[in-house]
Amino acid sequence: MHQTSEHPVPDTSPRGVTLLSRTGKLYYPLALVSRLPFAMMVIGVLTLVVSARGSVELGGLNSAMVGLGVACVGPLIGAAADRYGQRPTLLIAAIANSALLGALAWIAFSPLPTWVLFLGSFLAGATVPQTSPMSRSRLVAIVAHDLPAQRRPRVLSNVLAYESAADEVIFVFGPVIVGVLATTIGAWAPIVGAAVLTLLFVTAFALHRTSAPAQSPEQRAAVLAPASELARPALLVTVFGIVTVGLFFGSMLTSLTSFMQDRGDPESAGLIYGAMGVGSAIFAIGVAALPPRFSLRARWPVFAVCIVAGAVLLQWSHDVPSILLSLAIMGIGVGPLLVTLYSFGAARSPVGRSATVMTMLGSGLMVGQSAAAALTGVVATDLGTRAALVLPLAAAVLALAAGAINWWLSGADDRAGHGPNTAPVTLDAE
Repeated sequence: MHQTSEHPVPDTSPRGVTLLSRTGKLYYPLALVSRLPFAMMVIGVLTLVVSARGSVELGGLNSAMVGLGVACVGPLIGAAADRYGQRPTLLIAAIANSALLGALAWIAFSPLPTWVLFLGSFLAGATVPQTSPMSRSRLVAIVAHDLPAQRRPRVLSNVLAYESAADEVIFVFGPVIVGVLATTIGAWAPIVGAAVLTLLFVTAFALHRTSAPAQSPEQRAAVLAPASELARPALLVTVFGIVTVGLFFGSMLTSLTSFMQDRGDPESAGLIYGAMGVGSAIFAIGVAALPPRFSLRARWPVFAVCIVAGAVLLQWSHDVPSILLSLAIMGIGVGPLLVTLYSFGAARSPVGRSATVMTMLGSGLMVGQSAAAALTGVVATDLGTRAALVLPLAAAVLALAAGAINWWLSGADDRAGHGPNTAPVTLDAE
């Protein structure tokens, strides 16, 4: 049950209310650090298992199990937040995830069989607290309900740009932090560190005043759209689009690691990867300045083409400078494409299911990353680095194909350029 321009939400918000006054200054660093364990987990599990069990293949498979756990249970955590409130959902997930990460660090070095390690990795992924999509859901809800109607479109665009830039920063520095902890302390340190960060910061994030209270059954019945609306083609293609971005992240980082390993310097892969991440974050923030006539529908394929162009150049890159150039070109498209996808997710969320949709998108990103990391690791080992470098191009082509499907699915509103930049956040941007 989508709200449309025929049934606008009454503007009863005070004119002096701002997003910062509703969230407080501490919200943003808290929300940033609380999502760091999420970015550390896939690479952290890979590093842990390779060190403990001596098998790159086994490490990649365990990373894939983390992604499988997120895919199976992550959206259910979002649905629980929509139904029971973010606070109890996040508190339970944070406690469970911290305990399971600590157990996984012990299991990896124990004599327990491989299937127990797989189970531990799956459960660690299944209990990820999903603070990134929860933060998006909170901020989108504040914009939609507390800000004056005329300010909502621009503030929403800024919010989604900021959130995507924050994710970019976290996904760049997450692997770097894993590498620093693993080399200075031990392979178990990144996972134990993620457990401690989860317990402290996710708990604080759950208790923050922006966390919406649980609703009564009557309130939920009045504002909760049927779950069947989550299966609408326009929303599913948005989820598929963000999975392709995850595939790109995982394949790019893993193939870059193989590239640098061939040169005897695998530890530098994270720093070189940052060349894309930093530029991507800058361009993601810049999306808010794009003109409204450059519609969401058009942005998706345009930004995907930038990623394809950089990935094509990657196929002829044989030294670090050429790799850096291709990463910089890809960075022009990656951050803005994430902003576009999350904007579509916000616009296409069924009423009352914002946290569910944002969790579906966040889960899709991690599923794509972990699956691509496992596949690219196998390809790099069996077929070599040049074969592995083809996989980021394949992921970019999939993102472009998804954009073409979305172009066909998008309705009259988006053809006219409507979206978070040009219409109230309560409108359907399809």
